[in-house]
Amino acid sequence: MLEKFFKLEQNNTTVKTEIIAGFTTFMTMAYILAVNPNILSVAGMNPSAVLIATALASFMGTLLMALLANYPFALAPGMGLNAYFAYTVVVSMGYSWQVALFAVFVEGVLFIILSLTNVREAIFNAIPMTLKSAVGVGIGLFIAFIGLQDAKLIVHSDATLVTYQTFKGDTFHSVGVGAILALLGVLITAVLLVKQIKGGILLGILITWVLGILCELTGIYVPSPDAGMYSVIPSGIVSLDFSSFKETFGAVFTVDFGTLKIGNFLIIMFSFLFVDLFDTLGALIGVSSKADMLDEDGKLPQIKPALLSDAIATCVGALFGTSTTTTYVESASGVTAGGRTGLTSLTTALLFLLSVIFSPLFLSIPSFAIAPALIIVGFYMMGSVMKIDFEDMAEAIPAFLCIIAMPLAYSISEGISIGVISWTVINLLTGKAGEKKISILMYVLTILFILKYIFL
Repeated sequence: MLEKFFKLEQNNTTVKTEIIAGFTTFMTMAYILAVNPNILSVAGMNPSAVLIATALASFMGTLLMALLANYPFALAPGMGLNAYFAYTVVVSMGYSWQVALFAVFVEGVLFIILSLTNVREAIFNAIPMTLKSAVGVGIGLFIAFIGLQDAKLIVHSDATLVTYQTFKGDTFHSVGVGAILALLGVLITAVLLVKQIKGGILLGILITWVLGILCELTGIYVPSPDAGMYSVIPSGIVSLDFSSFKETFGAVFTVDFGTLKIGNFLIIMFSFLFVDLFDTLGALIGVSSKADMLDEDGKLPQIKPALLSDAIATCVGALFGTSTTTTYVESASGVTAGGRTGLTSLTTALLFLLSVIFSPLFLSIPSFAIAPALIIVGFYMMGSVMKIDFEDMAEAIPAFLCIIAMPLAYSISEGISIGVISWTVINLLTGKAGEKKISILMYVLTILFILKYIFL
């Protein structure tokens, strides 16, 4: 039954490989269950309710991706979008979190319309293959950078913006030991992959976690909440208290429309729409490129149901009580582990559903155990750089700008914006517009991106 529905043999994969890949994707995404409630609590939302909403939205979105598109892509409330929700819309602009949820819901409805009318698919297909390869590389660097930060291997510096961990001082037994364990995790994962051991990335996460538990039990690792380092020993296994969920479920329809200023609301809604659109496209391009799912024209077969799944998930997430749900670049970890079909995402979806009950267990997985997986995935995604023609400067320079913008601007959508603008303008000014056959849609995207920087 699984073979027939997910076409495993056709995609050169097996049930075992897909399930391991699904576990791997979940493990690299599980941090959102802890991070999203923490961020949205700033907006005045109940963290427990947000955790449940996050898990259910991730389950529904990833399940839709599995059943409608048969792709190994997982969905969850997006990082960056949740910060915009809490810090900009609620804290800075003064709107209630119910209004912010309503903006997310409206954005999702618009996305469904755009997906059904082929607009999002047309945008995906209009982006040149060079930029699609660059997006994959940029996302790889971005993911690795996130992993290095999560492990506290790369930290903030007033002098140089970022620097390496010094492994000295009062925080050695918390931050320092965590960083060392992350380095060990990278080495362990690398050895497992070199030895071609199945599920090497997932095993790397679990082994690093076990090492962390042993270090805490022996006093080598000492939790320090003030430094963002928490106990890695599960405080429990299950929790059956779901009463808080009623605080956010359906709250999107409790908005006092008398407090809305239509101009500001449209800006909020289109900001969500804009970032979500290109974060999603970036994730789809990067992960599908890594998995060799793009055809010879650089198009992704079955992209419409994939985009529709993403759009519906945004609406469902808003109804549950969380910020925009989007396709996750961490899906690349499952692809790297061999995932090629919707069985991978089905596995991830079921784990998100289980996380509602087993939240104490899943929330105990430390960031330094997940970080090695993110760093290794970043390495894997660097391979797409070989598809870029560095002899053609009109192709190579925009690709380079796209790549470096993602980690440095800390945004997938910013990398796409800069890549599209530079590719179009450079080819236009050098008289290559006819040779490259720049599409009307690329001109439109370029103008929209430029206007975004002027007005948003």
